[in-house]
Amino acid sequence: LKMSWFCFYLPLHLLMAACLCHSIKAPTTSSQQSFKTDLFNFYHSLILADGKETTVHLLKDIPKRYYFVLEEGRALAPFTITVTPCDIPIEWSILVHKASASFLGKAARGDHDTQEVSGSQKAPSMVSTIFNYKGNSVETYMGMSSHSALYMLEFLSTERDTHITVYLTTDTTSGHLYPELPMDPRIDVIGIGHTTVTLTWKHSPSVLQHRENIQYCLLVNEKHNYKSLCAAETAIRSSGMKLPPTLALSRSPYLLEPQQVMILSNSELSIINKASSGEVRQICMGNKNTYTVPNLSPSTQYYFDVFVVNLLTNASAAYTGTFARTLEEPEPKVMELKDGKVIHVVLDGEKQKFYSLKYQARHKKIQFTFQLCHGQARVHITKNGKTVALENISGLRSFSLKGKLLDTYLVQLRSTEESNSSVKVQVSPHFHKPLFSLLPESLKIKSFSKLRTCNSVTIAWLGTQEESKYCVYKKRIEEDQVWMELRSMDRCSGPESRHKSEKVLCKYFYDINLQRAVTTETIKGLDAGTLYLFDVYLFGPSDIPVRYHSKVVKTRKKC
Repeated sequence: LKMSWFCFYLPLHLLMAACLCHSIKAPTTSSQQSFKTDLFNFYHSLILADGKETTVHLLKDIPKRYYFVLEEGRALAPFTITVTPCDIPIEWSILVHKASASFLGKAARGDHDTQEVSGSQKAPSMVSTIFNYKGNSVETYMGMSSHSALYMLEFLSTERDTHITVYLTTDTTSGHLYPELPMDPRIDVIGIGHTTVTLTWKHSPSVLQHRENIQYCLLVNEKHNYKSLCAAETAIRSSGMKLPPTLALSRSPYLLEPQQVMILSNSELSIINKASSGEVRQICMGNKNTYTVPNLSPSTQYYFDVFVVNLLTNASAAYTGTFARTLEEPEPKVMELKDGKVIHVVLDGEKQKFYSLKYQARHKKIQFTFQLCHGQARVHITKNGKTVALENISGLRSFSLKGKLLDTYLVQLRSTEESNSSVKVQVSPHFHKPLFSLLPESLKIKSFSKLRTCNSVTIAWLGTQEESKYCVYKKRIEEDQVWMELRSMDRCSGPESRHKSEKVLCKYFYDINLQRAVTTETIKGLDAGTLYLFDVYLFGPSDIPVRYHSKVVKTRKKC
């Protein structure tokens, strides 16, 4: 069967119609009938854009076809096709309808499931399969055609609905859409600790050539490695989490979802996606090719994937993933707790070590009280080896527990930040004098915007059913000092740490009816258009102060 190639000079919307009509005149042997079917499939395919990444959605067991044309004009016409599965293994193949059998092609990366059909021999039919692949790896085919040819790509998913990305280019001189990987794309584990793993990898040639437009991003999870960034994002979404646009664009501002935490420090952007199945961390560290992953759990296996990302095109290439298991946590030193005694514990945030306290109950009902002085901390209480309390604490927190005489309680504390944290701890029987007096339902200070003037502010706070002393302090601060002031303050410190000029007043009050146990105070003599930090200290029978949450209020600029 011979066929005229005049159709390649027609507009694209007429191209397939001309080819199909011409093929109807062919003999009706089985091979020719198969050829007609192939042409019919070409006709009902979609045009694949040249030089642009295309997202293709596949339905289970339904093939999807795209085609592209290589026109005459050069002695040899090179082209490259890269297919990235974003979820499950797929099948895909390249078919060519050519006027000449002179065709050369090769697969850029081989695979056991990859078959390549040589074009150096005469094809029995004008439509032949030159490449096919089955799997979930990123696969690139590089080919070169000596004559005009019509190509078809066919994709099939047999497991479930999925999506892939396809990139075709016939311009091999203008650079690469995808960043290049080094000759050795492995990630090396060079250090393992109880809560850290140190990784290194060889630089991408793209980083060395275009440093300002290329960056490395690391993905950390407890399930498995991912062969592409597309596959990782799909898996995270399927677990119920929503991702930001893309790691490559993660330096641009966007709104985080409630289950996401963003950490920006030392020019590194970390995004922690939290879900019931665990957490997935994404860390972009610029051009650095060595990184120590912090804040891991001891004795846990983690999987690490590094992606080199082009910030201009949003395209990425994946290094060969690796995994490592953190070391087991050594048995911590245990300090004995005694009834009514207050212990001030400083937690090492950098080493993420647990601080352990042991208590043997002499009463059936006991109460643990924690006052967080600085930073953030996590408390874990076990009774005879079984967990009875586990949570992050902020401010003041008490746990009332019931058990038997001589029950053994173990309290473990650790900082949840890289900086140090500190906390005061007390355990006592219920009838013992507690560390803190009766506390109000909330330690928040409220300000009334409508009552603000140029030189006064009105605040309110809750009290208790027990007569107590309350002292109010104020401090003038600048707008750029607010965050640092709130973060660095010692919440366990009392008025003795304040300057005398900051004291506003002290007062006593209480109310048997908790609904009415609230007081207000108008602080006068302030400057217009100025920020002030207000603090209220509560003194109970123990004379140990409880500090309310600081409140920042700005006076009106004009009145």
